[in-house]
Amino acid sequence: MTDETGPSTGNTGPAPDELVVETEQERRRSAAARLFDIRRVIGGLFVVYGLIVTTVGFLDGRAALDKAQGVRINLWSGLGMLALGLLFLLWQWLRPAEPRSAAPGDGPDDGGHGAPHPG
Repeated sequence: MTDETGPSTGNTGPAPDELVVETEQERRRSAAARLFDIRRVIGGLFVVYGLIVTTVGFLDGRAALDKAQGVRINLWSGLGMLALGLLFLLWQWLRPAEPRSAAPGDGPDDGGHGAPHPG
């Protein structure tokens, strides 16, 4: 039986439950992409090591200064590491990672012979 809009094909789109599941999976992929962003790991390590080396630089004694010909090398190295780490974290904050979307041809069923991704 048909109504005024034409014959029924039986394909009215995805069920709402499928949309909810897909949205939840996309949210999880996005959170995982941000969590394991290499910029966050590198930036965090540089900040931690920078703080440690800067602290050591402030506490250097006369012998350490004489050894470095009067330059507080630990202080300057620590400040440089701290600045680099903060730049990585700022970069990650300004341009957050976006998860790769599943494009047609990227699935495991075709052996991954889809179109190559740019970049």
